Amino acid sequence: MKMVFRWYGEGNDSVTLKQIKQIPGVEGLVWSLHDVPAGEEWPMDKILDYKRLADEHGFHLKVVESVNVHEDIKLGLPSRDKYIENYKRTIEKLAKVGVKVICYNFMPIFDWIRTDLFKEMEDGSTALFFDKAKIESMAAEDLVRNINENSAFTMPGWEPERLQRIAPLFEAYKNVSEEDLFNHLQYFLEQIIPVAEAHDIKMAIHPDDPPYSVFGLPRIVTNRDNIQRLLGLVDSPYNGITLCSGSLGANPGNDVAAMVREFAGRIPFAHIRNVKVYENGDFIETSHRSSDGTVDIADVVRAYHENGYTGFARPDHGRHIWDEQCRPGYGLYDRALGIMYLWGVWDALERVKEGRG
Repeated sequence: MKMVFRWYGEGNDSVTLKQIKQIPGVEGLVWSLHDVPAGEEWPMDKILDYKRLADEHGFHLKVVESVNVHEDIKLGLPSRDKYIENYKRTIEKLAKVGVKVICYNFMPIFDWIRTDLFKEMEDGSTALFFDKAKIESMAAEDLVRNINENSAFTMPGWEPERLQRIAPLFEAYKNVSEEDLFNHLQYFLEQIIPVAEAHDIKMAIHPDDPPYSVFGLPRIVTNRDNIQRLLGLVDSPYNGITLCSGSLGANPGNDVAAMVREFAGRIPFAHIRNVKVYENGDFIETSHRSSDGTVDIADVVRAYHENGYTGFARPDHGRHIWDEQCRPGYGLYDRALGIMYLWGVWDALERVKEGRG
């Protein structure tokens, strides 16, 4: 398991590269060009600027999250071919700086959905929270306004310029079914995967967050059967999944550790985090410790270890603790604690494997 850490770039992150360097075992940055709109080709000069920063601090840039997919590709519009060509050229450029994995998603309109960015927990920390009843009773426009008014940082997937068009976007998806979305994903993958193979970059789709329909929008990366289907759309080791234990774990019916065991060979990138799911369908993001949430994170790590996992992993979201002022879900302290929990489980398994446990 190779540990990496998501960083949003200079001037757009409360965490510094010097701080990340002090977290044991972190060898690379999970990065993106967040100022480049979805569908546009990434400029080589900006890519090289990021590489310079990474090199100065001894980090690699092997994992990109995300090269976002333009909405026209998801909708299957004739204009999608233009954006797919831009995507191909971006893949070619990323290969030049050593990228090995591109995380992306195929979620209509919203990359992720929460109703509260700083929900207070019993211990006084705060975390990202999903209120199912509130979502079912509110307008999508109100949610967009709430998200963008409650964060001092840019919010990937919630770009105000794009979501100003939210009404026509919903209209465009009105007649798009899950089957249509699968077909549009297949078209995209059939174009992209040969380019990814040629440049030794694995495409890793992120599960829907949460893993079920919200606001009536179709969602297709939600469970074991759908993951199996999407991996078969283009049956190549370069068509993989970013297995996110928190996204999939928001549905208690998903056995995340079992998915790791089944799909380990097609998981080039792992997001490992915990959520506590309540009986009414609400969920909140917790510490990584298994007993604090609904997902058995220790068993998830065990599943990776059993399969000799050599891919990339990051601690994903954390709580906001010790009065840290940070991007929602992306502070320094709880993610660093999460990494040490993951290493603790991994090291214990290594000792048992070596007969020293």
